[in-house]
Formats: sequence, C-alpha cells, structure tokens
Amino acid sequence: MPAGLVISAPASGVGKTTLTLALARAWRNRGLNVQCFKSGPDYIDPAFHAAATGRASVNVDSWAMDRGAIAHLVGRGTDADVVLAEGSMGLFDGVAARGVSGTGATADIAEMLGWPVLLVIDPSGQAQTAAAIAAGLRDYRAGVQLAGVVLNRVASPRHEDLVRRALNDAGIAVFGALPRHAEISLPKRHLGLVQAEEQAEIGKLIDEAARFVAEHVDLDAVLGSAASWSPQPAVNGMNVTPPGQRIALARDAAFSFIYPHMLEAWRAAGAEISTFSPLADEAPDASADVCWLPGGYPELHAGKIAANARFRSGLRAFADTRPVHGECGGYMVLGTALTDADGIRHEMTGLLGLETSFAKRRMHLGYRLAALAAPMPGHQVGARLRGHEFHYSTIIAQPDTPLAVVHDATGAVIAETGSRRGHATGTFFHLIAEDR
Repeated sequence: MPAGLVISAPASGVGKTTLTLALARAWRNRGLNVQCFKSGPDYIDPAFHAAATGRASVNVDSWAMDRGAIAHLVGRGTDADVVLAEGSMGLFDGVAARGVSGTGATADIAEMLGWPVLLVIDPSGQAQTAAAIAAGLRDYRAGVQLAGVVLNRVASPRHEDLVRRALNDAGIAVFGALPRHAEISLPKRHLGLVQAEEQAEIGKLIDEAARFVAEHVDLDAVLGSAASWSPQPAVNGMNVTPPGQRIALARDAAFSFIYPHMLEAWRAAGAEISTFSPLADEAPDASADVCWLPGGYPELHAGKIAANARFRSGLRAFADTRPVHGECGGYMVLGTALTDADGIRHEMTGLLGLETSFAKRRMHLGYRLAALAAPMPGHQVGARLRGHEFHYSTIIAQPDTPLAVVHDATGAVIAETGSRRGHATGTFFHLIAEDR
C-alpha cells in the first residue's frame, strides 16, 4: 500500500521543490517506486518530478478540478511505494472564492487525500518564532494533519539548536536541518524555475540534492510519518475533449507550457499528437486537423521566431483551412507583433491582430473561468473552461472578435478575453479543465 505525503511550506521560495526532488531521488536510489504530483497550476515542476522519479507527474488542482478528476489523476500512484504531492505557495494559500472542490490551496489536497504535511521551514532571521509559525500552520485547519518539519538554510549549529528546542517544546517533530548549500539551488527566471529540459546537468543536480538531504534528514522517519493510502476508485476521469483527432503540437524551449494531464487526456480520448519545433523552423504536420501552440518563453526567442520563414508560412497555410489555437505565449506568436524586454519589436505570424510588449512588464496572475462567446478547437459556444494565467506581457492591441467572457477567481470580468479571427483562436490562460 503506498505511503502518501504532502510537502508544503509557509510561503513560496522556501525550498519545497528542492526537498521534493531530493526525497524522491533518495528513496528511488533505495529501490522504492516514487510518484510525484504538483498541487496547483504550476506547469514547470512536474517535469522536474519526472526527472527525479522516472515517472510522469501531473497537476492536481482543487479550484479547477472536481474530486473525481483528482481521484482519477492520483490513481496513477497505486503501484508506487511512496507518493509525494508538492504544494504551491504557502500551505493555506488559495483564492478567496471557492472553485470546483476548493480554493486551490495545498491544504485542500492534503485534507481530501488524508495525507499528512511535511513542512519546509526557512528560519533565516528568526529562531523560536519558526516554531510559532509551524504550530500556527498545524492548528489552523482541523482536517489537515502535520507530519513534522525539515529546516532549510540553517545558519549554524547554535541556530539549529534554538529552533529545534522550540519545535520540540511545541510537540512538532524535526526530521532534519539543512545548512545553506548553494550547489543545489535551482536556477530561476521570471515565470519560475528554468525548465528541466533546458538544464543539461539536471540529473547531477538532483543527485547532489538527494545526497545532501540524505546526509541531514532522517529519511526513515519521514517515510514513517507518511499515511498508508488506499486510493479510492475514480467515478469519472478528466472529461476532456481533445481539440482534434490529429493534433500538431508546437514543442520546444519556446513552447512547452502545457499541463501533462491535458496531453494524457487527449491521448486517452483517442487523439494522436505530432510535435514540431518552431525554433527549428519546422511547420505543423500537414496531415493534422488542428494545430496547438502552448505557452512558454517566446519573448526570449522572438527574433528567431520572426526570422523562421518556413514556420511562419507553414502555420499560415495550415490556418487557411484548419483551426490553430495558441495559449499565452502561443497566443502572442499568433499575433501581429511582440516587443521584447529590450524594446525591439518583432513581427509574429499575423494570424491574429494581438500585439504584446515586454518592454514594460506587468504581471498577470490568477485562475480564470471563461465562457466561450465563439468556438475554439474542441469546445463550442457557451462552454465553460477553467484555466490559469501567468505572464508579464502588456497588451498593446487586441482588435479581433473576443473569444470569451473571462472572469478571475473572484468573479470579476477581466480584459484578457482571448481572440478569434478566421480559423485562429487564442487565450492568455492555460486550460486546466472543463466545467462539467
């Protein structure tokens, strides 16, 4: 029977991902099968999980998914020895208004699955106060059980002793303490961690993290704190409609932000997916019946995309007769132009009138509920789609027919409506699930 554990923290940037990867690899090195999940809408971490475990990881999201969909997704851990769900932000951080089965908080997943929470605490600049924070998190919500704590970035043995004593007095188990160790820091950029596939040394980095954590953390005690878990049969699956039977999917360093569970759901529904690289100046497969451009980092490659004539002409020819859809960065590339962070304007494919700029960055972040005012691949007018938006681009022009009426998690209407022109459609949000 698998052992389930949630890894969370009081806030972002404390070391959840590094500890998750290190524990997963350390247990895998001991011969255990480890399955990871990501709570919340982060689309980068699952690739790191897969690198650490050798098993595909997916997102589970209480705001966008119902309990049946979450049960379906976590069911892949049935044959594992250990199942780890990495949280996002702080343990109880979600949105103000409840979504499908919760607010998107990691605590929702912990309570829903009955898995205890391993807290990563960074006591930098404090000592006994770290115990007060851990105790507050332990007691905040009755249905969430705390397994214990791993301390990260401890300054000295004396510092560790002060924090340990306070946590012991509060009745909170301390499984280990990690001194500062720059060699296992994961590189970051403006949308989070640099993607796993862009890091040639990711395997060595995870190995070093596993060695370091095994040296400072009681792996047996952590494993013993996990809950024996008997997965409940899922009544239904994701109920996701693929955008077509044969899907040409842009896939490279500029186009990689798509949720793994969406691709799995498309394949499970019978769709075939062929990939192509716009950065390698490749055009979509001419035999496909729909083309999908995910988000990613087109702003880092805008000059190359603008110069790749075969990709641009091939995509335009495809869109003459068949649907093309772009999400976030893919949407920007379907537009007329993209201005990069240096203020240089690059022509994009021109299938839509959208023009965006990174010269004056402004963060757009949050869950989105879209009611389609026009059809898009796989979905008809009136369909309600749940997704998440995270980008720093500014809209210079969005002149085409709005694709949807889009609300944020509070119900407020937002300006990022998406667009439709001819066979081309685009949204700033990344699709997570359909409302049933």
